[in-house]
Amino acid sequence: MIQNPNAKVILVGDGSVGSSFAFAMTLKGLGRELGIIDVNTRKAQGDAMDLTAALTYNSAKTIYAAEYSDCSDADIVVLTAGAPQKPGETRLDLVHKNLAIVKDVVEQIMESGFNGIFLVAANPVDILTYAVLKISGFPKERVISSGTSLDSARFCDEIARYLELDPRDVSASIMGEHGDTSFPLWSQASIGGRHIDEWLADKTDDIEAAKKKIYTDVRDKAYHIIDAKGATYYGVATVLAKICHIIIEDSHSIITVGAYLEGEYGCEDIYMGTPVVLSRSGIQKVIEVPLNEKEQEQMQISYKALKEVQDQGMAKLGF
Repeated sequence: MIQNPNAKVILVGDGSVGSSFAFAMTLKGLGRELGIIDVNTRKAQGDAMDLTAALTYNSAKTIYAAEYSDCSDADIVVLTAGAPQKPGETRLDLVHKNLAIVKDVVEQIMESGFNGIFLVAANPVDILTYAVLKISGFPKERVISSGTSLDSARFCDEIARYLELDPRDVSASIMGEHGDTSFPLWSQASIGGRHIDEWLADKTDDIEAAKKKIYTDVRDKAYHIIDAKGATYYGVATVLAKICHIIIEDSHSIITVGAYLEGEYGCEDIYMGTPVVLSRSGIQKVIEVPLNEKEQEQMQISYKALKEVQDQGMAKLGF
């Protein structure tokens, strides 16, 4: 596929995640233009100058501290703005303060005439992405959540570490909420055409114990990182750059992101992590993966937990 050389990306939120994303986009040489918006204008200006220096060893691009009016002709707006997750705090604890931030940001973006794709990464990402959908009035295909893309990357990595294989060869996903009610899609996980159970059986006599350890390490990794260094940002920044790459390249790639569900998996009017086909026009298709009985139960647990908080939060916004 041929990359769109004229792609314009606007980043809103130049914190740890945002600045790491901008760096990843610069190293990948994606698009012609990257604008950075932040309440701290000086920080955005400083990062733009710093990133511009890196262009000597990469492709040509314009990087600058942007204003909301610059969103008017952007192809993608990436939202990372929001209060950070603190030690001991769940992603859902962030909902009320970050909904107010997202409402203000999206209204200003829409005033510019923006008509591209929203990619949301601020937490709790499933609920905030739903808010972006409602506030913007955009079609569901053009409002995308990073969802469980990072969780799925971590899942593949932990499986590969356990089996001493290359994580790029692992096909496995985490689905549901990007948070504590997420769940591993063991029934569909495979490597090199073999089901994951066959690989685990070569390594251990207790497959279920191995699965439990792998998933626990995936689920709790964010909390360990936050406890150690205060925040997570490199992993999600790289995943966001990958999603942008797919959109800019129009590659129709399959990737696990947060997508709006309208009955898939028995879930309605909500964003949840699921594999999709992604292209330059957004989500082309939600892939409704076959779930076994346990996985379907886990999907419903995740759905109900998110829906309750979502309804409470959106009611405060007047929706």
